[in-house]
Amino acid sequence: MFRALLLSRDDDGNHSHAITDLEDSELPDRPVVVAVDCSTLNYKDGLAIVNGAPIVRTWPMVPGIDLAGTVVKSDDPAWAPGDGVIVNGWDVGESHWGGMATKAAMDGGWLTPLPEAYSAHQAMAVGTAGYTAMLCVLTLEEHGITPDSGPVVVTGAAGGVGSVAVAVLAELGHEVVASSGRIHTEGEYLRDLGASELIHRDELSGPARPLGKTRFAGGIDTVGSHTLANVVSQTQSHGCVAACGLAQGMDFPSSVAPFILRAVTLTGVNSVYEPPERRAQTWNRLARDLDTAKLDAMTSTISLSDVGAAAAQIIAGDIRGRMVIDVSS
Repeated sequence: MFRALLLSRDDDGNHSHAITDLEDSELPDRPVVVAVDCSTLNYKDGLAIVNGAPIVRTWPMVPGIDLAGTVVKSDDPAWAPGDGVIVNGWDVGESHWGGMATKAAMDGGWLTPLPEAYSAHQAMAVGTAGYTAMLCVLTLEEHGITPDSGPVVVTGAAGGVGSVAVAVLAELGHEVVASSGRIHTEGEYLRDLGASELIHRDELSGPARPLGKTRFAGGIDTVGSHTLANVVSQTQSHGCVAACGLAQGMDFPSSVAPFILRAVTLTGVNSVYEPPERRAQTWNRLARDLDTAKLDAMTSTISLSDVGAAAAQIIAGDIRGRMVIDVSS
């Protein structure tokens, strides 16, 4: 037997979720079985659980786009019982049963070795959000953005991706401008993570001018829509913006002016299908450049029974930092 949060949809299209005891025989037929220690709650997980967007593509579904645990059975020669592993992406929790369970069946190619620097709990404190943040930092570096280039703005800075991005950029010596709708309540938290300047999201959330006054050497945007357009409009010549979220919207109401007149680069970051080499590079950089004390400070832990309420909170933007799920509790 194993325990899981199971999302269901009836014939009338009504959605529900419940903690359910399942037989091992009900696991998907995949070559590697993992005893899950922890999962984590991401924005996408919240959408799946509250049915805020068509995230789930097969029913019933065990949500959770992240998991960390130990291999207990493997028909894949690359993995053996006792191996510590993490999983993020690969449509897990969307098309394939995910991490909010005490057991999970995975394809071997979806697994990444658990970094020696992290416990399962710490790896899930990083999770897809932190992994995505590090991909964004790598993208800026690969486009020549250094601490000497000028300020880097992070939007949605108090959220999961934003919190890790602020902490990592500050650790690397960047001047970090943190944009959030909660600077009055989370300002001290963001400064403790390393933000040099705080701006309210309202400064960036309205319609953008084709070219604004330059303020940033680069940016990590988790919001999309007008916010992304403003960040691009206010990025200096040969700057770079890494876009990884769409909390405000999927549209991009902007002009080509920043790209032509300032040679700004806008790069999309998709954490779902990165190859193993890129994943290993990213996790190794996280282990090096993310202060574990700051990671602990941005992390809270909940049980499976808390997930439903927490999902509504994360969609409402009421959760700070990272939330780890202890699937055994």
